[in-house]
Amino acid sequence: MRLLAFIFCLFAMPLSAEMAPRDGWVVIQTEKSYAALTDAVRAAAGENGMGVVTQAGPTGAAKNRGIIIPGNRVIGLFNNVYAVRILDLSTAAMIEAPIRMYVTENADGTATLSYKMPSTVFAPYMAEAGDDLAVAAQELDLIFQSIADAAAQ
Repeated sequence: MRLLAFIFCLFAMPLSAEMAPRDGWVVIQTEKSYAALTDAVRAAAGENGMGVVTQAGPTGAAKNRGIIIPGNRVIGLFNNVYAVRILDLSTAAMIEAPIRMYVTENADGTATLSYKMPSTVFAPYMAEAGDDLAVAAQELDLIFQSIADAAAQ
């Protein structure tokens, strides 16, 4: 009987929790739906000179297997000008590109946009690459904030 209760509790648990603020991250709760926010991030990226380089998420594949989970999409954004610039400063730092934005669906049907700030992403390479990487990361912080602001509106 205990085993049955335990199994029931496992299935009653939510498959995801809403994103919480954390150091070096930006977390924006929106009133947009998951689909609308995902589309808005893609559009805002282009409007701010960033290309959508990668996209991944388990939602569709899970649905194909009969598992329903909240919307979940990672969208990798970058730009070749920054890629060449950063690569010139640190070969190792380019492992971090593209920088990802994360769209998650909330229980109430709204969606949250989260991302690690580029200055946080590139922080481990600052000693090697110097002030020029810090400048590029700060520029990217502003671009990603513009993308987030536009997408969340």
